[in-house]
Order: sequence, then C-alpha cells, then structure tokens
Amino acid sequence: MGGKCPHRKVKKRRLSHKTARRTKFLVKGDDAVYEALKKPEEERRPLPVDEDLPGMGQYYCLHCDRYFPNVATRDEHFKTKRHKKRMKQMMGPAPHTQLDAELAAGMGMPDNGPKLMPM
Repeated sequence: MGGKCPHRKVKKRRLSHKTARRTKFLVKGDDAVYEALKKPEEERRPLPVDEDLPGMGQYYCLHCDRYFPNVATRDEHFKTKRHKKRMKQMMGPAPHTQLDAELAAGMGMPDNGPKLMPM
C-alpha cells in the first residue's frame, strides 16, 4: 500500500526552479550601492545600451539596483514603499565593512593599552 508519493518529482522540480529564479535577480550589496551613490554626478557615466536588460538597460534605479522596461514603470517604482525605505537606508550611516566585522570578532589590530614606563 505504501511507496513513493507520485507527486514528489514535480515538487523537486518546482523547488529547483525557485532557486534558479532567486539567483537570476541578484542585487548589489549595500556597500557597493553606497559607494556608487557617494560618487559625484560628473563621474557617473550614461548607461550603456544592453539588449539583454529590460528597457535596453536605460531605465535604472541606483538605490534598488533594478532595471525597468520604461520611464513610467520606473517613476511608479520611485513612489513605492520599498524604494523609499531603501533610499532612507542608503542615506543613513555607512554600511558595515569587512574591517568592522573583523574588529567585532576580535581579529583586528591588537590593543595592548598604553605603554608602561621602564623602571
């Protein structure tokens, strides 16, 4: 009476599809976006035309690291709660770096305290 579930293969396929979709839309890390935002306007180059990206890669949100198919969609995105939250996050203090992580783990430069006078 027992045996394998007949739908098991379908579920496995569906799960692997989800992971493939998740990795398709990888976004830049907070530190990379923060560095790009710190650059002055003069240093930012116009976006190159790329046929593989939505809207030929011309409609881009720097804060969220997303491309949009047209101007109207991008402008709609600017009004969303997700974009406003991301902007507020990027305008705040600098994101943590590898140096911060090492210092928190005790792997930074040793602090031996002040030097004592020789007797």
